[in-house]
Amino acid sequence: MRMIRLGETVLHYDDRGARDAPAIVFANSLGTDFRLWDALLPHLPDGLRVIRYDKRGHGLSSLPPRSPEGGWSLGELVADTAALLDALGVRDCLFVGLSIGGMIAQGLAAERPDLVRAMVLSNTAAKIGTPQMWQERVTQIRAGGIEVVADSVMERWFSRRFREEHPEEITGWRNMLTRQPLEGYVACALAVGHADLVESTARLRLPTLAIAGSEDGSTPPDLVRETADLVPGSRFALIRGAGHIPCVEKPEEYAALLCDFIAATGHLANS
Repeated sequence: MRMIRLGETVLHYDDRGARDAPAIVFANSLGTDFRLWDALLPHLPDGLRVIRYDKRGHGLSSLPPRSPEGGWSLGELVADTAALLDALGVRDCLFVGLSIGGMIAQGLAAERPDLVRAMVLSNTAAKIGTPQMWQERVTQIRAGGIEVVADSVMERWFSRRFREEHPEEITGWRNMLTRQPLEGYVACALAVGHADLVESTARLRLPTLAIAGSEDGSTPPDLVRETADLVPGSRFALIRGAGHIPCVEKPEEYAALLCDFIAATGHLANS
């Protein structure tokens, strides 16, 4: 277990591979911890330094102070990530972010271009939903716990076929969701609701791959494509038959897209 204190936040992270190897950093979605990427790791090419972490309020990371409304800003989540990478001596990484992790990727690339040389925006957007929509979800969760939204979240996260064919796995992912700290989930949900990265993302100029799942009920393909179109020269890939977290449903297909992007960007040659 690796833990690091970054100001008022203690983050749980995983760091594999040689310290001087090209780094690939993974940031996961709302309601998950870094085990989200487990099925993907065996399919990555050799020679990479692979870093994953639990964002604040998730997994084993701490629950630092929140605003009077109970939220954090996306900027605070970006600052945590930058501080982690600085502490680990990372520069010029390939940053892979899914959902809120993809919003962190966009914010980090805008604020700290020295840290990010290429990014993968998976099942995410520059703006997701509205503040009112997220506030309604937060109110519901505070009244009844994460449990009250768990079934609907599973429907957005996974395709119908996956849910029917892998009920045991769905039980595990549902447990992961409902066992996240409630206030950590709420604070990050409010961060998503208030984040609007359209202008800053449109100014980005770096290699970008956007990945969508055809059955994604949280960030539909058209929304992901609109965000990809903000970055000149970006690529867009659709994984058919997958929901919001295709790295779980179709890890081999997801890894193939990622490996092709690593090769195209010359990331393994970067050291």
